[in-house]
Amino acid sequence: MKTLTRDMQQALTPDNALELLKAGNMRFVSNLKMNRNLLQQLNETRDGQYPFAAILSCIDSRAPAELIFDQGLGDIFSIRIAGNFINDDILGSMEFASKIAGSKLIVVLGHTHCGAIKGVCDGIQLGHLTQMLDKIKPAVELVTDEVVRNSSNLSFVNKVVYRNIELTLKQIPQRSPVLKELVAEGQLKIIGAVYDIETGEVKFL
Repeated sequence: MKTLTRDMQQALTPDNALELLKAGNMRFVSNLKMNRNLLQQLNETRDGQYPFAAILSCIDSRAPAELIFDQGLGDIFSIRIAGNFINDDILGSMEFASKIAGSKLIVVLGHTHCGAIKGVCDGIQLGHLTQMLDKIKPAVELVTDEVVRNSSNLSFVNKVVYRNIELTLKQIPQRSPVLKELVAEGQLKIIGAVYDIETGEVKFL
């Protein structure tokens, strides 16, 4: 598999970038990993990088974006924080990835059985974790059709996962004029997705 060059990256559309991720996840689910020479890719990327997508995902050890989308060195930017929400630093990373480095796609990737989501559902309070989970609380409040509202109810947890992604997708263009402009110009797409940790499949929203 050839490492992306600037010309290859610039030739891609946002829809092309999405298809690359979909195809990579299909390979992952089918256990058909693409053959890559990582040492060669290491050498080819030492003077520059031209990733086609930036993925905001959770820190969960079961959900590494490069593996579940079967991507190599230099293919994607990986932005990780528990609960895959945004703050100013993450928005800055997204702006760098797209406006400066040329990525065509931003994916907000949540996952089933998310520990951060379970934590906020249970009202966990612990040091800096408390203020971090506070940022996810609005997603909890949007789920109104579940009686059992804690992590013992996986239906509730996974509904909050989806609401959290939706809120994040709404907030990105609201808080970043840079990204909003790129979307308006057709140079960038911002989409959501959910990774199922039981099947390995990514569902794009």
